[in-house]
Amino acid sequence: MDGVLIYGFQSILSWVQLALGIYAAVMLIDAGVRREDAYRAASKQTKGMWLIFLALATALLFILPIMSFLPIIGVIAVIVYTVDVRPALREVSGGGRGPRRGGSSSDGPYGPYNGGR
Repeated sequence: MDGVLIYGFQSILSWVQLALGIYAAVMLIDAGVRREDAYRAASKQTKGMWLIFLALATALLFILPIMSFLPIIGVIAVIVYTVDVRPALREVSGGGRGPRRGGSSSDGPYGPYNGGR
């Protein structure tokens, strides 16, 4: 019975590790498609530095077991990119998906267009 529980726990951990590795790879791709000047405008590390961090995190998550020390550091790097760097880059580059801010569709560059009235 104990062997079944241990095998089940290891199986869950391997699925979690696979999901984290895939998520780290997606964040690596996201960091790769962002513009270099957006990193500078957001006052974050350079694009190359984040690509190195995320590439190492992705590799460690696919190579080493999740319960060792280095993949946990990689997960922390992915979390920092996800919650701090990525929103700042989206804000700087105007890539937010939030609701549209501003006026109506009839607004011009100097205010609302009223049809010459």
